[in-house]
Amino acid sequence: MSEYRIGEGMEITLHFTLKLEDGTVVDSTRDKQPATFQLGDGNLPPGFENPLKGMTDGEHGSFQITPEHAFGQHNPQNIQRLGRDDFEEIEPEVGTVMSFADPSGGELPGVITSVDDKQVEVDFNHPLAGRILTFEVEVIDVRPAQTH
Repeated sequence: MSEYRIGEGMEITLHFTLKLEDGTVVDSTRDKQPATFQLGDGNLPPGFENPLKGMTDGEHGSFQITPEHAFGQHNPQNIQRLGRDDFEEIEPEVGTVMSFADPSGGELPGVITSVDDKQVEVDFNHPLAGRILTFEVEVIDVRPAQTH
């Protein structure tokens, strides 16, 4: 057992499984390397970090994360209609995930939700927006983060 507990300035190694309401696994480290990150480094949304605080090596937890603390509510304003002409190089198909340039020059993933002769509808909500998620964790190691 470590004398350290998860908190600010700590580096955490853990296995996690992320599940939807019906138990479908969305992401898991179980069959690969455990995840290592520093608390507050942006790798996990704050809603996933908060329940971990105070845990230590060898502890397990299962937490329900509401949309507000995970990937936000589904926002109808994040669904946009684009002209079919904007898709010259590819044939837009429903369900395709594409990257679009956002106003600041970054990339924004969107899912094509409908296509007709003139327009293509793209949903820019996070695929897990509006979902209540179950976040299961097994803490493997907690230690002070190395500062460079």
